[in-house]
Amino acid sequence: MTHDAETAWDREYERGRYQQEPPVAFVDDILEAVRSLAPEWITGLYIGCGNGRNYIPLVEGGLDLIGLDISGEAISQLRKRLPERTEQLVHGDLTTLPSEQEHAVVIGIQVFQHGSRGEAHANVALAQRFVAPDGLFCLRVNAVGTDVWPAHEAVEESPDGGFTIRYLAGPKSGLPIHFFSRQEIQNLFVGWKEQLPLSLDVTARPAPAPGQWSQWEAIWRKET
Repeated sequence: MTHDAETAWDREYERGRYQQEPPVAFVDDILEAVRSLAPEWITGLYIGCGNGRNYIPLVEGGLDLIGLDISGEAISQLRKRLPERTEQLVHGDLTTLPSEQEHAVVIGIQVFQHGSRGEAHANVALAQRFVAPDGLFCLRVNAVGTDVWPAHEAVEESPDGGFTIRYLAGPKSGLPIHFFSRQEIQNLFVGWKEQLPLSLDVTARPAPAPGQWSQWEAIWRKET
């Protein structure tokens, strides 16, 4: 992600973003999927861990996760909440980590939509390399069909239905954000086995915000 994205998210976390929000329900799906594996499969990597909204319940559920985020403010807040995990909380992106690392579980919740289509696809592909053989990749990401809001402009449209916009207002103003189609995601995971089938989660925005926000959710196993 760009420096602009890091600055924008630092600002949001300084304003208290996510501090009072409960975890997404997908957290329970992740924990159930992990528990279906051998007991030793409890370590992993959470990309875009933020200030702990989903990271903390995943750790409390039994996962030993490296937390990675581009926002230094988010990592600072999370370290204060979990001082015993300071060494496992990393400020940076995937290029910050040793390329030879492999993890039983890799998690990305509402993080891989940032950037253009090419950037989003490249980040998913890079994250896939961190999954150990027979490991799990857990994904929640923006879906086409979302009522995109606030003000924005179209940047990219693709034949498979995916598109990218740039926000003109709101906390992500100036940033490109990608929305994935079903076919687009399936193409990114050719050769992977679905552990939790790809499904759509639709959330109505609280008033006065209009419409709904759609997210794809799925868990794949990396076949050897």
